[in-house]
Order: sequence, then structure tokens, then C-alpha cells
Amino acid sequence: MAEVSLKRVSKSYSSNQPAVRNLDLEIADGEFLVLVGPSGCGKSTTLRMIAGLEDVTSGEIQIGGKDVTHVAPKSRDVAMVFQNYALYPHMTAYKNMAFGLELRYGGNWLERLLRRLVRPQAAAELETRRREIPQRIEQTAQTLGIAPLLQRLPKELSGGERQRVALGRAIVRDPQLFLFDEPLSNLDAKLRVEMRRELKQLHRQLSATMVYVTHDQVEALTLGDRIAVMKDGVIQQAAAPMEAYRNPANRFVASFLGSPPMNLIPGRVARLDSQIRFIGGGLSIDLTQSGFAPAALDQQEVELGVRPEDVAVFADEAPEHLADLGLVDAGKAEISLVESLGDTELLHCRLAGSTQELVVKADARIGSPRGAIQIAAAPDQLHLFAADDGRNLRRPASN
Repeated sequence: MAEVSLKRVSKSYSSNQPAVRNLDLEIADGEFLVLVGPSGCGKSTTLRMIAGLEDVTSGEIQIGGKDVTHVAPKSRDVAMVFQNYALYPHMTAYKNMAFGLELRYGGNWLERLLRRLVRPQAAAELETRRREIPQRIEQTAQTLGIAPLLQRLPKELSGGERQRVALGRAIVRDPQLFLFDEPLSNLDAKLRVEMRRELKQLHRQLSATMVYVTHDQVEALTLGDRIAVMKDGVIQQAAAPMEAYRNPANRFVASFLGSPPMNLIPGRVARLDSQIRFIGGGLSIDLTQSGFAPAALDQQEVELGVRPEDVAVFADEAPEHLADLGLVDAGKAEISLVESLGDTELLHCRLAGSTQELVVKADARIGSPRGAIQIAAAPDQLHLFAADDGRNLRRPASN
């Protein structure tokens, strides 16, 4: 396997805004990195530049320590799995998996004869590899659970089975790098969950370097050793999934990751007597013991961010000793809608004295209050985002 390095890589299709801008990214040997972001953010373009399917406007791409910026795709030793499977419809699953290997190690009878005459030792090695093709395909098919399907045509396979064949075709090549371009997008929800689990297990078995593109933040959070969140051709944050979720670099990452997303409430920081408070959207929260860097509290216009699961609700008045619970009082709200999700409930609340909406994730097994409620939050789970550029003003969390 191999490490991948992108150094100030850009891609422009015209004089308009570039698709990818000065992208710097290091992918470790054996890492599963997920490029995630909304449509048009540049994630698929980045993947295709790594594969060699898109020319680089500027910058450098290295795979395994070698500059491949201008190397043809077939010479990069990468395998790519596409959203639409890209299987040959007239070939069986076995033939689809074997096709690339037969081109590499086989050729027609005349090509094999010429190799034996000109380079007999190399020809012997290729012949050995060619004879190993059936065994490699059988082993891979067993791993993916598609051994009984090898003699079927693609039209005789389900969507999940076709994707496993496409994955098997990539695996048998034993490339130094696997590239996935939204491979699960055409599958139904249940099958996507199954395939996510299988891909995670497969990565553990192969210890392979994998780069995976998706617009689905759930896929990104569950699959990646590390995720790179993209917007407008720029990486907004590259971090371990939970680091990006709990400590988003900016407003965009905070709102993109999570379902439901982080609550964002515009307001301002005010100094009242000995306290420093956030005031906005009907909330008044004491930030004095919040752990923010002093510079963050000098900001006037900000947005407060809090995850739905980090808000506590009380049917009556908040307990007197909230501090003993690690919480600060946030004010009153009215529940306007409850969404049941089985073991959890989403409480849609309107903050008192404003039109600001707040979503709270609650445990349905213990029951949730209805009507008027008191809300509180853990101060170390609150975020402040600058009103001008959206950066997170919270002091970086210690590891």
C-alpha cells in the first residue's frame, strides 16, 4: 500500500471559480480517508485527479512517494469503484473480476508467444500470475460472499451484489490505493448500512489505503479513520470523525455534520457585573466558566452552537444546583413538535420571547416533557462562532 500527498492542488474548468483551490492533504499508508461535502464542493474532482482521470491545473500529486501528477491512470496502480458499478453487461461476474488481470498478465496467444521469445524470464513470471487468476478471484469472492454468483450476468444480480462484484474487481488487482466515488449511493437504506459495515471490515482485513467520496455525513462519520470536510473546493477541516463532530473548525462543519445538525443561535457576548453572558434568541447563558479563550469573549456579534444531544430539558423549574450537574441555565422554551425516532425523540422547541427554534434530542425510553420546559446545557459543549467568518472561537480541545 502507499501514502498519498496532494500539494497545493488546484483544478479550474474555466475562468470562473475553480473546482478545487490550493488543496493540501496528506493521507497515511493504510488510512481510510473520507472526502465529504455537499454537491459541487470538489470532492469527486479531487478523487478523479488522484486517479488521473482529471488533469491537474496546478500543484503536485504523489502516490507512494512518486510524483504521478502527469502519469497516465493505468500506470498509477490504483483501483476505483464507481457509483454506477461500471460492470460489462455481457460478461459474467467472474469475467468482470478477471478482465483487468487477464489484460495485465495474459493478452492473446500471439502476445504471449512474443513475450516468451523476447523476454522468457518475464514471460514465465507473467504466466505464473495468469494461472493464479482463478484462485485470486475465488478467494476474493469468498471474502465478499459472492462465490455462488460468479457465473451470473450483471442483470441477474441485485444492486448490492453488483457493488460487491465491482469491489471484488478492485480487490483482485491488489492495487496500492483504492478510490471510491459514492459507491453506495444507488443502494437502499438497509443495504447501505450492510455495505458500510462490510467496507469497514474489508479495510481492516486488507490494511489498505482507501480514499472514499460521499455527500452522506453518516457514511463519513462511520467509515473514516479521518474525514476531510469540503466546501467550495477548499478543505474546511481534516480530522478524526469525532474530533470534527465535537470540535468543528467553523460554522459550516458544525452545521454539515450531525443529524439533526448543531443548533446555531445568533446573538452577542455581554459583560454583566462579574459575569460574561451570551444573549440572543431568547437565551441568556453564563459563559464565565465556559472555558473559552479570553479573546473569544471580546467578540460582540457571534453565533452560539450546541448539539441537540447536549441540551438538557426539565418539565418544571431547573434544579437549584445545576452547577453540581455540570450545567448552566439557558432559559425557558415551549415544545411545538415531537418527532419519534424509536429509542429517541426530537423535541422542536421555540425559545421564550423569540421566534428562535431549538432542536433537542431526548431518550424516548425515559419519556420527555411536553409543553413549557426549562433548558440547560453543559458549558464545555457550547461553541461560539465568529459572525464575520464563522470560525470556532472555542479554545482547541486537549487530547
